[in-house]
Amino acid sequence: QVQLVESGGGVVQAGDSLKLSCVASGRTHVTFTSVGMGWFRQNPGQERKFVASIGWNGDQTFYAESVKGRFIISRDNTENTLYLQMNSLNSEDSAVYYCGWDNAPLPGWSVAEYEFWGRGTQVTVSS
Repeated sequence: QVQLVESGGGVVQAGDSLKLSCVASGRTHVTFTSVGMGWFRQNPGQERKFVASIGWNGDQTFYAESVKGRFIISRDNTENTLYLQMNSLNSEDSAVYYCGWDNAPLPGWSVAEYEFWGRGTQVTVSS
């Protein structure tokens, strides 16, 4: 079993930045370094939507069009930690952000590809 814990959310003004973190535990370090990871976000009554994903070694990244050029996904495999640097935030970025553990080494953008999820961290952007 894998545990994922997100942190770093909060209330910010439009144009501000936030950096989210997600720490993985419960499996060996070697396993974390073998899987892709991703960030998704969700608002009440809506489906969970893809934000960004990263391959097992950090070389491959994918972004939703809505965040491309503003968000940066990265990972530290020595710390079993996934990050999401969010810049130029706007009100449409407000949501609960979830990190996901993929069941494959390459980055994915479908919710169905992800095996484990954290409980989420709330991001609220006021205009």
